[in-house]
Amino acid sequence: MNKERTSCEQTQAEGSATRKILAKQKEFLWPGHILYYKKPVPLDYGCGSWVTDVEGVRYLDFFGGILTTSVGHNHPKIVDRVGAQAGKLIHSSTLYPHENHVSLAEKIASMTPGKLQKSYFTNSGTEADELAVMAARGYTGNYELLALRHGYSGNSAVGKTLTAQSAWRVESNIVPGFKHAINPYCYRCPYKMSYPSCDLACAQDVEEVIQTTTCGRIAGMLVEPIQGVGGFITPPPGYFSRVAEIVRHYGGVMIADEVQTGFGRTGSKWFGIEHWQVEPEIMTMAKGIANGFPMGNTVTIPEVADSLAGQGHLICTFGGNPVSTAASLATIEIMEEEASPDVVHAKGVILRKALESIGENSRVVGEVRGMGLMQGIEIVVDKKSKTPAPEVVDEIFEKTRLKGLLIGKGGMYGNTLRLTPPLTITDDEIDTAIGVLQEVFCEIG
Repeated sequence: MNKERTSCEQTQAEGSATRKILAKQKEFLWPGHILYYKKPVPLDYGCGSWVTDVEGVRYLDFFGGILTTSVGHNHPKIVDRVGAQAGKLIHSSTLYPHENHVSLAEKIASMTPGKLQKSYFTNSGTEADELAVMAARGYTGNYELLALRHGYSGNSAVGKTLTAQSAWRVESNIVPGFKHAINPYCYRCPYKMSYPSCDLACAQDVEEVIQTTTCGRIAGMLVEPIQGVGGFITPPPGYFSRVAEIVRHYGGVMIADEVQTGFGRTGSKWFGIEHWQVEPEIMTMAKGIANGFPMGNTVTIPEVADSLAGQGHLICTFGGNPVSTAASLATIEIMEEEASPDVVHAKGVILRKALESIGENSRVVGEVRGMGLMQGIEIVVDKKSKTPAPEVVDEIFEKTRLKGLLIGKGGMYGNTLRLTPPLTITDDEIDTAIGVLQEVFCEIG
């Protein structure tokens, strides 16, 4: 085990182990892989909210593997459950029933809102969203779907078409049948209006898009309750309930993409869409569902799932994998015991107040937004102009890394910091992260 360095020594962190890994990355992996930081950080091991790189440098992980390490690295309960299951059976495929598979589906049915009950497990959020599209079309008999601008839905052809950021789309992979409505980006409202006097004009745009760009009957609309890659854009109260009325009026179903917002991440509720009092017909989830083990899930009301019977064979070789489902069951148990939605809410309040205080004293903080332990900071040149400042985000990134803090970024303009620590993070660890952020924002003025 490498000796861990203190943060002041991290400028010397790139040693032979790092250089060797990066050289092989360049030679054998596609160049499309995005790597954070000017000097990328190859990680070696993790424990709780902390990770250590191959040079022995220790970091507080405040991004959680893109909101995936939901209950911390190497939680002993998950390690034990995974080891026990791997010693019994690693793979069987969905051709054979398995206790973990059905137990996890039962557990999720008890957590999700409304009548959501029947699950189909896949390997990723991309697959879950694609399956949701298929289910909506099969159930309604309609073809066209809506999504929101600035949204992100994954790496397949359908996922990239649902996505509404040009940087994440590949022209040769775009498929027909999808339209995009204005997203509820209040900080940069395209109507130059303010909530609540706007009367949710952005929600009315959904009906305008249906009436003018579709045949007037839709299969549904897929939405992220809080946009992840989009920069943690958080809709105002009443938005999704209004949208749901419009979508159902035109024959569609509501699909809540909970890949990033699910499993208590937003605090107070198990799933993000519940904050807007909407019960979707279809919900997708992934990332934090199994604390890093590959898994996605599409859960529907019984009528949707049952309508697909007889419409063709459906199989996922690795879906419902015994090891991944064991990890997921353990992850949910840990959430219930150590990081319930109420606990996450309380920690989110602490983090949010500190971020707002930083924002009040910094000219480059345009807006702090999000819920629970899903908080974003939009960085601008100055508060008056609201001009996006991605170069300042890059500066903040490098400075926080040197001080031992790993964070995320995103947004259509690349100017939003994303702060999403494990849900099991301690108050002291939150204070540590806040201290680093305060130092960095003071340094950049």
